[in-house]
Amino acid sequence: MLRSIHLRFVTKHDRLLARFCSQKVSTNYSTLFCNEKFQGNKKSQEVGRLLLSVRNSKNIAIEYRAASTYLEKKYSKSVIEDATLDFAGLARKYNYPVETYTVTTSDGYILQIYRLPRTQGKPMFLMHGLLDSSDTWIVPGKDIGLGYYLYDLGYDVWLGNARGNFYSRKHIKTSPQEKSFWDFSWHEIGYYDLPAMIDFVLDKTNKQQLTYFGHSQGTTVFFVMASTRPNYNSKIRLMNALAPVAYMNNASAPLEFIVRRIVNLIDNAAFEIVPRTDAWNLIFTSKVSEMLYVKYMMTYLGDYEEMWPADRLPAIAAHASSGCSFKQVKHYGQLKDWQRFCLYDYGEKENLKRYGRKEPPSYPLENITAPIALYYAQNDPLSNVKDVRKLMSELPNVVEDHMYPDKHWNHVAMIWGVHARQSAHKHIAEVLEKYH
Repeated sequence: MLRSIHLRFVTKHDRLLARFCSQKVSTNYSTLFCNEKFQGNKKSQEVGRLLLSVRNSKNIAIEYRAASTYLEKKYSKSVIEDATLDFAGLARKYNYPVETYTVTTSDGYILQIYRLPRTQGKPMFLMHGLLDSSDTWIVPGKDIGLGYYLYDLGYDVWLGNARGNFYSRKHIKTSPQEKSFWDFSWHEIGYYDLPAMIDFVLDKTNKQQLTYFGHSQGTTVFFVMASTRPNYNSKIRLMNALAPVAYMNNASAPLEFIVRRIVNLIDNAAFEIVPRTDAWNLIFTSKVSEMLYVKYMMTYLGDYEEMWPADRLPAIAAHASSGCSFKQVKHYGQLKDWQRFCLYDYGEKENLKRYGRKEPPSYPLENITAPIALYYAQNDPLSNVKDVRKLMSELPNVVEDHMYPDKHWNHVAMIWGVHARQSAHKHIAEVLEKYH
């Protein structure tokens, strides 16, 4: 994602791009990764230059005109329109009913959730991954989007949005322009956001249970909730974990050098990274810039040419990142450091205050009694097979262990992939029938 460089900008040099990104700015972190003192390997430097390539553009207006020309020549007007639509706009365009709700958490965040309503259908709740949003479940199109498929099967489909993403940028006291707004990791999403949204759905549908789908971080936050607030296990008919992430002992994160570089410089500072902007247009300035984007995404998610339908790339690129707190990313890095699934590490002094011990405690996975179905791939740098199997060994109630046989499938193939409907979703539907 070329727009990954939009962390926050303050210098006069960055003012134009900051205004272009519609971001109120506070700190210029982008220059930290490509200075002369940076001692990264060649691969790290290559990715760093790629991430900063848009920032160094001298004339954004020219780039936009070029992007417009390239887009119009290669992609359909319909796909380009999809890139500009939000969740409700996409659903309505493809003739799906949609409802919008807001839910306020006990710590003050105002979350937006969507519904593809079937009032007589059993409720399905879908939770996106890191830097993502509810859009991920429908943006690949009618023939691939899992959200559409579940609705077509007769289910009542609800789709959540975590605090801080494109749809959930409000708080009863603070705002995204304040540091305090971003002072959370995925722990708070699991502890506060999920319970609030789940309770809302159950109350609205007058049901006692729902079926949960999580992708990547959407699984992490479920494991947080179900282990630390075990009373919520009884509210889950079945939890479907797509590309589950809890242990990261064997994860191969290609952008880890950037994360650690920031951590070393700013410690526990809280701020936003990779917000959604219109910068997706710059990906389509030319065939070269488009190929760089695809190369970057494959490096991050796993090399696989059919990870998405090629004719929908602008729509996917425009929705692929919706912002998050840097502390969410840092927390994942800590899991790899500690080699266990643990709470956020604030340092020995603060850990003593918060946890009564110098080290962050591990999440009590033994508390998770809800039935869990695991779906994972062999070419996933973020959800490694060994780590999934370690997680499986500690979960008390795994009812489905499904590793996709295609050795090329990566982190997103099961939700965006060309063959996702035939090779993933139909089997998921069969498993659902056993529990409904």
